[in-house]
Amino acid sequence: PGTVLLAKWLENLGISRELQKNYKKSGWLEKLGPGAYKRPTDQVTWQGGLYAIQQQTKLQLHVGAITALSLQGQSHYFRISGEKIFLFSAHKTILPQWFKAYGWGQKVQHIKTSLLPDDLGLTQHDEKNFSITISAPERAILECLYLAPDKLDLIECYHLVEGLSNLRPKLLQELLEKCSSVKVKRLFLMMASKAQHQWLTFLDLKKIDLGKGDRSIIKGGVYNAKFQISVPKELAQ
Repeated sequence: PGTVLLAKWLENLGISRELQKNYKKSGWLEKLGPGAYKRPTDQVTWQGGLYAIQQQTKLQLHVGAITALSLQGQSHYFRISGEKIFLFSAHKTILPQWFKAYGWGQKVQHIKTSLLPDDLGLTQHDEKNFSITISAPERAILECLYLAPDKLDLIECYHLVEGLSNLRPKLLQELLEKCSSVKVKRLFLMMASKAQHQWLTFLDLKKIDLGKGDRSIIKGGVYNAKFQISVPKELAQ
């Protein structure tokens, strides 16, 4: 209950397209979009749609960034009803048309990136009758910084980092070693230093490639010499 049923998946279960049409006529299935159905009494959310993509098509797609933090109760700034839903995948992944076209009540933003390995730092999040794959907090915060400053505010990102006092150093170490963005790594370590998190002392910074040369995150920012980045003056204080 609460999930989308894909025509191809139903076919694999032995329910032919012809039979699906009959079920629709009989009122047992309701069309949701091209190749997608729902049960007539079900209120389907974007989570139920994503479940179908993850479990019935096996596309590598997960909930990331601030959306993932919010689902795990980590974001005080995220208003669950009005904000964008951030879904992350590799560059070649294409969202199904039915998912893009359906009115979920929230704007879905599909971020295609090779920021991190596809399967590292993911976890299962339980909904009422099913579970979906989302970023664990360690991965989600790096995804937030990947979206900043264009799609997320840097100051808000800092407050998120500040609140993450229980991150797992072992997972963080692996994520930072495999993260492809110098900007993200420098920003994260700068913010973690500013927040004086205990877990930072367990990271081996020598193994994390922070690149060479300066990085300007915003125009007219204040320069941080340790991490060689220009950031908003509120973060530099």
